[in-house]
Amino acid sequence: MGLLGDKPIIGIILDENTSQGGASYDTGKSYFKAIEKAGGVAVGLPYAADSLEFARQQCAGLMSTGARIKFPSEWYVHGQESYAPQSDRFAIERALVEAFLAEDRPYFGICNGMQMLGCLSGCRMSGDAKSYTDGSIAHDDRTTRHGVKVTGGTKLHTITGLNHFHVNSFHREALVEISDQVVISAYSDDGLVEAIERPDRRFVMGVQWHPERLIEETPDAAALFQAFVTAAYDWAKAARLQPSAL
Repeated sequence: MGLLGDKPIIGIILDENTSQGGASYDTGKSYFKAIEKAGGVAVGLPYAADSLEFARQQCAGLMSTGARIKFPSEWYVHGQESYAPQSDRFAIERALVEAFLAEDRPYFGICNGMQMLGCLSGCRMSGDAKSYTDGSIAHDDRTTRHGVKVTGGTKLHTITGLNHFHVNSFHREALVEISDQVVISAYSDDGLVEAIERPDRRFVMGVQWHPERLIEETPDAAALFQAFVTAAYDWAKAARLQPSAL
């Protein structure tokens, strides 16, 4: 239940190639490698109803990957909406995240996964992130590296031990209205929300950047996955003592 031997099982929602009509799953290997390097077992979750029950029975943690898929219009600030493609991913991903939040299981959202977490926690988005900045950082560029300021006293600060570090960037959308259910744990140097967490849950975090691409470059990226996998392991060990939790 959540463990394979002494390794926690982490469910990873698969991405798809929306540029070709969503005909194929298309997920970077780096997500899986990051979990495996941190001591977990990574399992891909397809867009099927059975993925929800499988994850609830077998996964100690859930990770949501980057994507460009259509979110509901009500998740955006007034006058804006998503221009991303429709995807079968949305319904199953929402159900998975809601289930893990309700059951207080570890969750780590990356890029799209942070936006999903934020909107399910009462935040609102903009589809035009650059209009909320001074334009000094090209956020929608895989080659970009920029600084983030970490909020003291947050889980992110505890995990990294840093007040400021550099990340990559590849997003057009951003959380711009923040609810009282989440804490902002990092801002970009030009003022965008770059990381959030739920203080009412044992380990629920979201980051706007892609740490899975940085685990060989920066210790802070590897530390995030290590903390997530450790939290999933702790949850699974505790759940074994309380069968009703599964």
